[in-house]
Amino acid sequence: MTRAAPRDRLRRIVEAFPRVTVTVLGDMVADEFIFGEISRVSREAPVLILRHRERSVVPGGGANAVNNLAELGVNVLPVGIVGNDEPGNLLVRSFRRQRIPVAGILRDKNFPTVTKTRILAGLPHTWRQQVVRVDREPDGAPGGRLARELALAAREYLHASDALLVSDYGYGAATPEILSETRTPPGSRSPGPRRSKTSGSGRASRAIPIVLDSRHRLLEFPGVTSATPNQAEVEEALGIEIGQDWGRLSQAGEAILSRMKLDSLLVTRGRDGMVAFSARHAPADIPIFGTEEAADVTGAGDTVIATFTAALAAGARAEEAAHLANYAGGIVVMKRGTATVSRQELLSALDKSPPQTRPH
Repeated sequence: MTRAAPRDRLRRIVEAFPRVTVTVLGDMVADEFIFGEISRVSREAPVLILRHRERSVVPGGGANAVNNLAELGVNVLPVGIVGNDEPGNLLVRSFRRQRIPVAGILRDKNFPTVTKTRILAGLPHTWRQQVVRVDREPDGAPGGRLARELALAAREYLHASDALLVSDYGYGAATPEILSETRTPPGSRSPGPRRSKTSGSGRASRAIPIVLDSRHRLLEFPGVTSATPNQAEVEEALGIEIGQDWGRLSQAGEAILSRMKLDSLLVTRGRDGMVAFSARHAPADIPIFGTEEAADVTGAGDTVIATFTAALAAGARAEEAAHLANYAGGIVVMKRGTATVSRQELLSALDKSPPQTRPH
């Protein structure tokens, strides 16, 4: 049976967040929400007519991971691309409002900002239900010049960072090639993790954690130290079906650890919680924090990787970081839309419920 991390130790890790810095190399996405009240059925087609009530645009994808890190009190340095368009302007403006540096956000008129528009409908005083989503995406990956500029910006930030978070949604700003170039010092042929003089936990001269969230190419990234896939992404990467089979899940986790040469792996499983794998310890099966009936899972993976990375940057062990990510994930899925978790919310959750693991 795996022992749960003590609460006082987890509190100290969270309290250390303002003393760490995390670079985020990721696909910056604008999440647009359009809300409308159901008015009537159209005469033109059997569809609802919505009376427009509200519109909001918030950071999504890698930008949501940035937002979550900032809400946790972490010093965050984002690197990515947005277009010279309204969604891009709104993303940059939202970062500036939170005093997040934007020097690493490249602007390009030929690379439109990835925008996911969710249209939600409802009657007055009722919950709004998502009825359709429209994605606006670039036609291709950013060109060689932009890729080099991304790698250069991330490489410069790593000098002052305690961890690197890689958020790959498949839009070209966080590719295996860009990560490899990021980790290669100028004039060097052999990439290696950057070194941090002092981390938030006070440990000197260590290789910083490189934590990956990749939708469809988990196994292709070189040199990462940790990854946070969901179970479906693990199944896709290995070409297997896991379901509720603990033995298969354990074997799959060990296979990912071995093939990617990871220090740790966090597999999220929705209402079944998450499992933390470590190269040094047995897997920790962590039940979901809170209720199984989520209000909205939009962006929950971004919250999980942000919290997990912040904890590793602050000196947490893999299981400790997983427990904190589990608290954060349980909190954020009870919020509507793309949301974040604050450091105070995380501390309050720790006060209410001790960390738990399931025996196997």
